[in-house]
Amino acid sequence: MKGIIFNLVESVVIAELGVDAWDDVIDNAGVVGAYTSLGTYPDSELLDIAAVVGGRLGADTGDVMRHVGHQSISRLYERYPDFFTPHVEVFSFLLTLDSIIHPEVLKLYPGAIVPEFDFDLIDDKTLDLVYRSARQRCDFAEGLILGAAEHYGSTVTLSQPRCTLRGDASCLIRVQLHE
Repeated sequence: MKGIIFNLVESVVIAELGVDAWDDVIDNAGVVGAYTSLGTYPDSELLDIAAVVGGRLGADTGDVMRHVGHQSISRLYERYPDFFTPHVEVFSFLLTLDSIIHPEVLKLYPGAIVPEFDFDLIDDKTLDLVYRSARQRCDFAEGLILGAAEHYGSTVTLSQPRCTLRGDASCLIRVQLHE
């Protein structure tokens, strides 16, 4: 996994729990803890960090990853505003994940393994995203979706009728827009 994801986790943990907490999390997770955005690190280290944070907060790893995803959108906007500014609403933004954002991510972070999405715009209030990734981090994807909705001033409800963590071939994340 690319270091930028680790950098986002670090940023959220430090902002919410403090730098000493981050140092404790790194120590307790038994990971290196020094992550450069262009570096590539074992996925297991991210899960170890999320598990330790979850243990501190009484949350499971999925909840931690969802929260980090949600909080990461504002940080990603600060770093990459050009991904966000062409859009005025969340569905427009989400529909660019595979066609614009992920190709640009691959230019910025060579060797990154990005998830794949298929989209089905059911109507102006419902978007189905089929998420495929060997990493099975649909929880992080959900958090990013929630953060993107907030960024664009929208309220959404997510459901997941299919999930690889429940044995399905892919995840189906249904996004219901409430405005």
